[in-house]
Amino acid sequence: MITIISGTNRPGSNTQKVASNYLRLLTKKGIETKLLSLNEHDVCYKNDTFHALENEYLIPAEKFIFILPEYNGSFPGIVKLMIDNSDVSKCWHHKKALLTGVSSGRAGNLRGMEHFTGSLLHMKMIVHPNRLPISSVDKIFNEHAEITDAITLEGIEKQIEDFIKF
Repeated sequence: MITIISGTNRPGSNTQKVASNYLRLLTKKGIETKLLSLNEHDVCYKNDTFHALENEYLIPAEKFIFILPEYNGSFPGIVKLMIDNSDVSKCWHHKKALLTGVSSGRAGNLRGMEHFTGSLLHMKMIVHPNRLPISSVDKIFNEHAEITDAITLEGIEKQIEDFIKF
């Protein structure tokens, strides 16, 4: 199973839209996938609700796709908080990760993906080398929140195909 993590707790974000597009594309390919939206779950406290989230989304996943917006030149603190509250050995050790950075600027959160890669490697994760930066994320959707930019879609399709084989 693949768990996609929409890495922000901001409601209505472009990060959530990108994550939903990944879910749609993977589902279309017949891949068992779940979407963990950090704006829909409280990951701030290690409690029974958080343990249920771990058991549904994190522990059973073999692979993760992180959609990470750029926050102040890095990745959102809510993602770090989720990881810090989790049972690292059960949730993350020796599992595979794919990273997509999103920003309205020109770099697609390259720096944030680099920072996050270091954290994942520390947690004994295997990071796929095709880390996709999506720039100008606010301009790639139609009115139904579907990605319509051909170059972006091509990059995502290639990234997903590589990750399925990974």
